[in-house]
Amino acid sequence: MLRHSHLIQNSRLLIVFEAAARLQSFTRAAEELSMQQPSVSGSIRQLEENLNLRLFDRSHRKIELTRAGQRLFGDIAQPLGQLEDSLHAVRQQGELDYVTLSTSTAFSYYWLMPRVPDLRLKHPDIDLRMLNSDRDPELAQDDISLGIRLGKGDWIGYEAVKLAEEIIYPVASPRFLDGVGALDGIEDLSTRRLIHLEEPVRVRPTWSQWFGHHGLDSITLPRGLRLNDYALVLQAAVSGEGYAFGWDHIVRTMIERGLLVGLTDWAWHTGNGAYLVWPKDRPLAPKAEQVRDWIVETTAD
Repeated sequence: MLRHSHLIQNSRLLIVFEAAARLQSFTRAAEELSMQQPSVSGSIRQLEENLNLRLFDRSHRKIELTRAGQRLFGDIAQPLGQLEDSLHAVRQQGELDYVTLSTSTAFSYYWLMPRVPDLRLKHPDIDLRMLNSDRDPELAQDDISLGIRLGKGDWIGYEAVKLAEEIIYPVASPRFLDGVGALDGIEDLSTRRLIHLEEPVRVRPTWSQWFGHHGLDSITLPRGLRLNDYALVLQAAVSGEGYAFGWDHIVRTMIERGLLVGLTDWAWHTGNGAYLVWPKDRPLAPKAEQVRDWIVETTAD
């Protein structure tokens, strides 16, 4: 306990010293810290006594750092600045009255939107804002509460909770399937109309990789419709434009509603997963915690 109290006392003295050294004035440091000028002078004197070093050369209306003072100021200025930035970010995060979720357009539209009424029922005071983009932003830098990511769950600097395994299988509309007839096998699928996802930034599995997983590495695929957003891919599939990749955690409800048919016998378990993530280096605001817990509980149902 004594060591803890001593550490707190020295931390306070260092904060006073940093302000005085940065502003080159005990008076201005007192104004910034809402202290009296004699209290600042006394704190500096106490710190010098603790260190048995003179940190300032004092003259009439002027102070200058000694060599020891310059060394100490150089050592603590950056860490204290970083601490101030961190405290500001945490304070700002705690004051937010909304929760931002970064995810893909398809996840927002096909997974989240059908569940929003349940969130509103359980947490009517939460203002949820969905941020959809063609990249995965750095949540802390962009002041985003939560994000959805596909991968292994090992992102540096992030906590991660797996929501679903990444399982991919072909999907198509019932109308399209009625028009093209039954498939004789996986190789027969390669001769049919395929819808390709080509996102500009995110790396996503391809049809070639899917066929390769099923032992058809050297197969030649026909040219087909190529789109840069998965929500557009699914819309094209629903409209009867061909076979598309179906990420199980997204298309399952569409299959249940009869909008798509899934060829689940040809599922590819990639080893990746869909994860809910948030930064490790800052606490979640209470409302963001509620959204996080709601997403995890909803996925587990």
